[in-house]
Amino acid sequence: QVQLVESGGGLVQPGGSLRLSCAASGSIFRRYVMSWYRQAPGKQRELVAVITTSGGSTYADSVKGRFTISRDNAKNTVYLQMNSLKPEDTAVYYCHANYYGSYWGQGTQVTVSS
Repeated sequence: QVQLVESGGGLVQPGGSLRLSCAASGSIFRRYVMSWYRQAPGKQRELVAVITTSGGSTYADSVKGRFTISRDNAKNTVYLQMNSLKPEDTAVYYCHANYYGSYWGQGTQVTVSS
């Protein structure tokens, strides 16, 4: 069983930045493929970014060049640095771990508004 706890969400103005964190349980975090998803009101949950066990990353087209996913295996933590935020980035952001199963965090709200 993998437990995930997100933090770092909040209210930010358009053009601003936020960094989300996701702390994971377990002693083999380095073997987890980690992802960030988001779900806006009335919309389906969508994949935002993925980071592999070797550190490779992929992004949704809508966030390329603005968001950066990273991981610190010593701290069992994955991050999502979000820059140049837009109102359409408003959503609940979820951390996901893939390791012989699918595990989700509880989500953290990000609101981009003036």
